[in-house]
Amino acid sequence: MIDRVVIHIKSGKGGNGAISGRHEKYVPRGGPDGGTGGNGGSVYLVCDSNVNTLLAYRYRRLFSAGNGSNGEGGLRHGKKGDDVELPVPVGTQVWSEDQRPKLMADLDQDGERVLISEGGRGGAGNARYASPTNRFPMLAQAGEPGHELEVRLELKLLADVGIIGAPNAGKSSLLAALTAARPKVADYPFTTLEAALGVVEHRGKDVVLVDIPGLIEGAHSGVGLGHDFLRHIERTRILVHVIDGSLIDPAEQFREINNELELFDSNLSQKPQIVALNKIDMPEVRDLMEDIAAALANESEAEVLCISAVGREGLDHLMDEVLRKLETAQSFNGRAADRSEESELPVLHPRPRSTKSLVRKNADGVFVVESADVIRIAAMVDVRKWEARIQFYRRLQHTGIDQALIDAGIMPGDSVRIGELEWEWE
Repeated sequence: MIDRVVIHIKSGKGGNGAISGRHEKYVPRGGPDGGTGGNGGSVYLVCDSNVNTLLAYRYRRLFSAGNGSNGEGGLRHGKKGDDVELPVPVGTQVWSEDQRPKLMADLDQDGERVLISEGGRGGAGNARYASPTNRFPMLAQAGEPGHELEVRLELKLLADVGIIGAPNAGKSSLLAALTAARPKVADYPFTTLEAALGVVEHRGKDVVLVDIPGLIEGAHSGVGLGHDFLRHIERTRILVHVIDGSLIDPAEQFREINNELELFDSNLSQKPQIVALNKIDMPEVRDLMEDIAAALANESEAEVLCISAVGREGLDHLMDEVLRKLETAQSFNGRAADRSEESELPVLHPRPRSTKSLVRKNADGVFVVESADVIRIAAMVDVRKWEARIQFYRRLQHTGIDQALIDAGIMPGDSVRIGELEWEWE
């Protein structure tokens, strides 16, 4: 999707006024009848909901309005130059490309029409200057020149919900499962290279969603086209944060993405979030999803929901929560959001955090893990195989057990017990 372009626009020159006098029979010196020149055409930007990108301006960069026609004798005024109307998507900002860029317009309403470059005024003909002491003026005006300038068009998509997350978290799969949108979906990072819009109808209400390409560490400073992606989140009302449940440490990914939002714009971190723990269709994720969800809940006050975008599991519950959040989230107003610091913050309904400890130290000094799901997994671990031990340790990382053990003060040589399995911590 083309969402940033620089174009050169030029309004039309005004037509020249005419110097002319009446030539009538038996009137040797008729009065002045020079007409006024026509005004030059102007350049407008028009917000059009049927336009989704700035692709039309990628290869054609120069847009000129028509010049006004010159005035003629017989008080015939010149024709106005043709205006140029450039359709742009809803959510387009217009910046002057001077040494100090300035916001000229912010188009966030369908049908909104804004004047970017006004055409030059037509020059007055000599008839305009007639007076009792100057019966036949030989004066007229040249038309004003048109105005030339370069402007930068930036598209910031308007949507109710922004779908964010790291590469390969399943954002595009979620958009495809919820809407009629058909984004590119593949099982490798950075499949999505441009934001995609979709509309879902749920319980009689339409909700617009935007899939933001995967964010990585350093996105706030432009790494991985971070600036190009992050600005599309600014005009969403709430965020659905998709987390890949198959990662070694989903909670770390959650912290990393939220940190990038905060560093790019502190207002983004204040948007209501729903955390969608994805890929629960995978057995290893389903077995640990309660512990992973608990670890994520400990990181944020956001609601944590378990879903499978591919298996379409939990999506109705997700959309129910989206509608509930939208009822309390502030409506977007582009001008107010950009220029007012006193806008009312959305009302959040945090999920209560779990206070149950996952690890305890018994009287014998053994660190006992009390996660039912992890205990069931531990019962099936063949400790004679190093691959099994490594994978089991990764499961402990998934659920934050290893961090909980470290926080509890475990040291090398201490004993750890998970169900019937006990070993020495290294």
